Amino acid sequence: MTHAAGRGRALGALVLGGIFLGCSPILVRVSHIGPIATAFWRLVLALVPLTALISNAGRTGSTGRMPATAADHLTAALPGIFLAGDLVAWHISLHLTSVTNSTLFANMAPVIVTLVSWLFLRQKISGAFILGLALSIAGVVVLNGGTFSSGGASHMRGDAVALLAACFYAGYFVMLSRARAEFSTSVVMLWSTIAAAVCILPVSLVFEPAFVPHAIAGWLILLALGWIVHAGGQGLITFSLAWLPPAFSSLTLLIQPVVAAVLARFILDEPLGLQQITGGAIVIAGILLARKTA
Repeated sequence: MTHAAGRGRALGALVLGGIFLGCSPILVRVSHIGPIATAFWRLVLALVPLTALISNAGRTGSTGRMPATAADHLTAALPGIFLAGDLVAWHISLHLTSVTNSTLFANMAPVIVTLVSWLFLRQKISGAFILGLALSIAGVVVLNGGTFSSGGASHMRGDAVALLAACFYAGYFVMLSRARAEFSTSVVMLWSTIAAAVCILPVSLVFEPAFVPHAIAGWLILLALGWIVHAGGQGLITFSLAWLPPAFSSLTLLIQPVVAAVLARFILDEPLGLQQITGGAIVIAGILLARKTA
């Protein structure tokens, strides 16, 4: 595969992965158990297709290099540790602040990834990319109502936790990019998912009164989160990071709130007015502008 063809496939995988991940807020909202327990089962159930994937890759000899040393295992597992922090912090923030504030602060991850890429990874960041980033962030603000709600100390704590989630997600992207440079998609996904599940399990057991769903519908929601959102969405993103820089990849995933807004209109009957449509269009325009420099 040529480099140009690989980047084209990676961009398509990244966008599709972002669309899959956009289903996550809706599925978490309708889950029959607590949000942290939902995150745990999302990871555990994702291990079924991920194990099958790496088993099939092993039979065909396409797994690539496997982790052998302690440093290798740490490289493959680190993205999962950051992902666990992101999921726990974001879900907690949703109970401490407004959904609008939580969404806005959690979507600051592309800003953090861009700063890390520029300051520590020595990647060149063009003016067009910065403009595209600013445009996309503005689109997310418009999409989510254009204002920050205030609610005292509790809301301030929730806002801070949501920003912490953004930091964890930024770290996830940077570590995922490093791991993907060393190992195949299937290896990175399996190791990082196990690491994330191990980290979230004790938190879930301590803080969640409802750990296991008692109806088939509850399990179906968790299966959708595990197979479509995590194995599908995160798997496609992991694949794309072998070809695309983490700063651009994280920016492209701002398509998630656009997808979530559309799904909320049809599934939760939430309003989708001119403001939301305008915000979504601004997000996409910013991504298209930044794509020219990716």
